[in-house]
Amino acid sequence: MTSIPALEWTELDDKAVDTARVLALDAVRPPANGHPGTAMSLAPVAHLLFQKVMRHDPADPQWVGRDRFVLSMGHSSLTLYNQLFLGGFGLELDDIKDLRTWGSRTPGHPEHGHTAGVETTTGPLGQGVANAVGMAMAARRQRGLLDPDAPAGESVFDHAIYCLASDGDIQEGVSAEASALAGVQQLGNLTLIYDANEISIEDDTSIALGEDVGARYAAYGWHVQEVDWRRGGEYVEDVAALHAALAEASTVTDRPSLITLRTIIAWPAPNAQDTGAAHGSALGEDEVAATKKVLGLDPEQSFDVPPEVLEHTRGLRQRGAAAHEEWQQRFDAWSEAHPEGRAALDRMAARSLPTGWDADLPTFEADAKGVATRKASGSVINAVAPAMPELWGGSADLAGSNNTTIDGVPSFLPAERSSDMFTGDPYAGRVLHFGIREHAMGSVMNGITLHSGTRIFGGTFLVFSDYMRPAVRLAALMHLPTIYVWTHDSIGLGEDGPTHQPVEQLASLRAIPGLDVVRPADANETVAAWSTVLEQTDRPAGLVLTRQNVPTFPRGTDPETGQEWGAVDGVRRGAYVLLDTDGTPDVVLVGTGSEVQLAVEARAELAEQGIAARVVSMPCREWFDAQDQAYRDSVLPPEVRARVSVEAGIAQGWRDIVGDAGRSVSLEHFGASADFATLYREFGITTEAVVAAAQESLAAR
Repeated sequence: MTSIPALEWTELDDKAVDTARVLALDAVRPPANGHPGTAMSLAPVAHLLFQKVMRHDPADPQWVGRDRFVLSMGHSSLTLYNQLFLGGFGLELDDIKDLRTWGSRTPGHPEHGHTAGVETTTGPLGQGVANAVGMAMAARRQRGLLDPDAPAGESVFDHAIYCLASDGDIQEGVSAEASALAGVQQLGNLTLIYDANEISIEDDTSIALGEDVGARYAAYGWHVQEVDWRRGGEYVEDVAALHAALAEASTVTDRPSLITLRTIIAWPAPNAQDTGAAHGSALGEDEVAATKKVLGLDPEQSFDVPPEVLEHTRGLRQRGAAAHEEWQQRFDAWSEAHPEGRAALDRMAARSLPTGWDADLPTFEADAKGVATRKASGSVINAVAPAMPELWGGSADLAGSNNTTIDGVPSFLPAERSSDMFTGDPYAGRVLHFGIREHAMGSVMNGITLHSGTRIFGGTFLVFSDYMRPAVRLAALMHLPTIYVWTHDSIGLGEDGPTHQPVEQLASLRAIPGLDVVRPADANETVAAWSTVLEQTDRPAGLVLTRQNVPTFPRGTDPETGQEWGAVDGVRRGAYVLLDTDGTPDVVLVGTGSEVQLAVEARAELAEQGIAARVVSMPCREWFDAQDQAYRDSVLPPEVRARVSVEAGIAQGWRDIVGDAGRSVSLEHFGASADFATLYREFGITTEAVVAAAQESLAAR
């Protein structure tokens, strides 16, 4: 981390803090809801960070060299919004007045990409802590990628990550998972301030929170300090003590730092302080007036920002510009000395792919025995990695099963954490080990994606996507190009049984707006799917891959049969005609993943009955829905009402494709423990079932 300036605190700083407090009181009155309590008690903390500690520039909230601030307790959005207003980041007083209203720049919880200065979308508790861990990891990787030889603390890419968290954040499992990983990673650029006010919606946290949080974090390997403003009954907002703790944390470079700050929620409201009611409700007119009197302010005035306060706090613009200019000079010198690094930085910032990134993509020959799509995925990763240094990733302790290891490179890991299998390099490492922490993996990946232009992928079994769903949802909400590698995609994983066999997960994931769920049918579709995902920069994608081998289909004219097979380029359009028939088909068979082979086999059997069937491979419903109507109609002719979908999962959602006369070959119950061939046969996911469904659909059209 970079050192922080000495503290200079004046009466105007006190006045600015009190201004922020009353803005929190006033802002929640028009909507009659909000979370004023922590915004009041944390006003001095936020002022200290934004005005005295962090290196940032209000004129350029995306400045590469800035420190990052994550408000994990997103419900206390006013804690952040008030600083963005007072510091001159683009919010104005009218924005504070418009809190939680339609079209405002100050929604109920901070939203990345909506309000300048908001680094990540927070609100679901614990997510911000994990995002901050990801940002700290990404900062170290960025330095290792672009400026590996700079002395410690002297790189233009050295900066700090600050996270403010609540009792609620600390209780969430995702923060525990991510914090444990941060300890293993020795993230000395990360400081977490834990606001231990001991109040949540159900009032005193003692009913649910009992551990010594500092001891827990020390056990994780964190540097731990405590600043107690309560002082045994006498409440003193000792800003200097907190500043000293932050300064000490900045000198600790081999561990992340936790500062437990003991506060009183809603201070100094005379009756609402230290109560659960102050957590998420407006305090009421009488309490607002009483609080303003305690602060020596006029209770008749609302949204009162003294001119001298705004002039003082917006002095941050000049200080930020000066810090930016000093950094810019060093950055320009680095750019001149490292032109290739500068070009890489600019390219990654634009999320453009390097020239020739796809030159070595594998192709797979037609093969009836085929290859598992998880294995094909691993081949793609290793083909692309040498040409795309910003690509990195790993899995939740399933590297060998997910095929997510980049060969021949070290792990992103402190050297002393190396094992017999993996050699650690904290800067050059590209293989990530998240441990058995799927939820943290998803959230940490979001933080990595938010921080800079690197591309991150993370793997686990599809069934365990349930553990990471909140993070996946937030990636979609933020339009982050995070890549999930979800293998063992069906009952086809076999003997592990129903606990590990996904049934409802595909439908559940497709219900997330903005998430691309991609289930390729064979090895070449997997290559095309990866290519499409890497080219997209505004949305997350999940690659859903088989454990078992699936046939690799021919392409073009099959020399043995003379059949014409669809070009694999159709994958990027979400669905395409894999096998067709002369003229208009009688029935359309639509499959995904490992079940496309059943549609291919059923087509042949139907042909023997004089029924002309078209086979459509539909690896991604979302990509297909994005095509124009003419293309969609060319794949699924509206006049052909006889349709069958086949997918080894619940049929929910497929009615949109097959229509009222259509039929779905699906799995509407949990699996069992047996080899995959037995399971498909016993549960009726078979060629015969597809043929029977086609006959039923033809009769119903």
